[in-house]
Amino acid sequence: MKKGNYQFYMTGAVKLGVAYGVVSLIARWVTGNTILSSPETLMKYGLTGVVGYSLMGSLGLILFGLLAKKIRAASDEHHTIGDFLHAKLSIAGYWYMVTILMITSLYSLFIQVMGAGILLHLIYPVPVFYGLFIFLAICFVISGIGGMGWLSRMAGVNVTIIFGAVIIIPVYYFIHEGVHPVYEGIKLYHPYLLFYKNYDAVWFIFTAILIGFGQVLIDCATWQRVYIIRKEKVRATFTLAGLIWATIPLALSTLVMIVLFGGGFKNIYTLMFELINELQSSFLIVLFALFCLSTISSAASSELHAVAVLGVRNMIQLFRMLTEKEKWNWTYLMTGTICLVLLVIVSSFSPDPMELLFFFGNIYAAIIIPMIYIILSKGSVPNAISFASLAGIAGGFLVIPLIGSMQSIWVSFALPGLVCLFYRIYVLLFNRRRVYQE
Repeated sequence: MKKGNYQFYMTGAVKLGVAYGVVSLIARWVTGNTILSSPETLMKYGLTGVVGYSLMGSLGLILFGLLAKKIRAASDEHHTIGDFLHAKLSIAGYWYMVTILMITSLYSLFIQVMGAGILLHLIYPVPVFYGLFIFLAICFVISGIGGMGWLSRMAGVNVTIIFGAVIIIPVYYFIHEGVHPVYEGIKLYHPYLLFYKNYDAVWFIFTAILIGFGQVLIDCATWQRVYIIRKEKVRATFTLAGLIWATIPLALSTLVMIVLFGGGFKNIYTLMFELINELQSSFLIVLFALFCLSTISSAASSELHAVAVLGVRNMIQLFRMLTEKEKWNWTYLMTGTICLVLLVIVSSFSPDPMELLFFFGNIYAAIIIPMIYIILSKGSVPNAISFASLAGIAGGFLVIPLIGSMQSIWVSFALPGLVCLFYRIYVLLFNRRRVYQE
């Protein structure tokens, strides 16, 4: 396959085995949001909340792996989630689902770039706008020009830096300073972090798992990796990736504790970067900076690549046949436009990542049962199933002022389930009646 071919841009040159498939998934799912939300989760819900955050991504990948084999069995010609949905849904249902995919994908990109803005501003003494401009230019080159080939090659380097940082930094610090002083400091200044009978944390764990599974289930970049991993290895790859991912938030919480055990803190988002003041080694400081930069660039580039492919292959190409040159031109235009829009928005708007996670959690929760129904169905799926998620999204947002954002996510999850259940009962009764009449 020629490197200038658009197919190479979408899928890369070779199918991935378990080892490199795991590396690719870890590079996609260890994000800037992971770095920012882990300290916030620790401070709000203690160590129990960190365990819940770990389960959020871990079980999301593992559960999706159970469906991945069914996804691959549908067709060998599919390369994206849009291909799969186009084969299963009617026109109205397809465009509704693609709209949801674009909204959630752009939200995911926004979170990555917002995380990049916060992290770069804290690490490097440059204005947010200029730091973001350089960051987005790097993402444009990697995803818009390099494609899956470059993403696959860089995944190994990114994962090496990630695990190098989360393993070497705590081990080095605890060897030099000892574990006991850190524990005593946490016990003295922040004893609530060690309180495990926290019922709010338990509620958070189950809600986070629901959101995490919904995120993975409709993530365009993850679906691309389903199709580039060897068919017989796909389930094992996702299971192993989920188990490994669970260690990352736990490791990040140990870095936060290195900062917390000495007393108070100014801001949740600065906790990870106050670590720099605690480290005495220039090597460790450089390693931590590389960890932050590689993490956010890898995740953002993967998402940007997936959005571009979805837009060109599953939206524009349905209206007109595109030549190879036109596919590349549309890809450059789409990725460039998204980068510019994100640069403007993120430079002037920085909400709380955790609040946004629960806000969009209604969409992720509402889409779970309809997507599972679509994946497991043998034939075409009616519009009622696709639009069932709309009832969940609307219902969840309507009850937020009454019951709160976290509880509303379960409303968003339950309503589409009821719609799908009633539809299934109707189909069974209708078929039985028709057989009886015949």
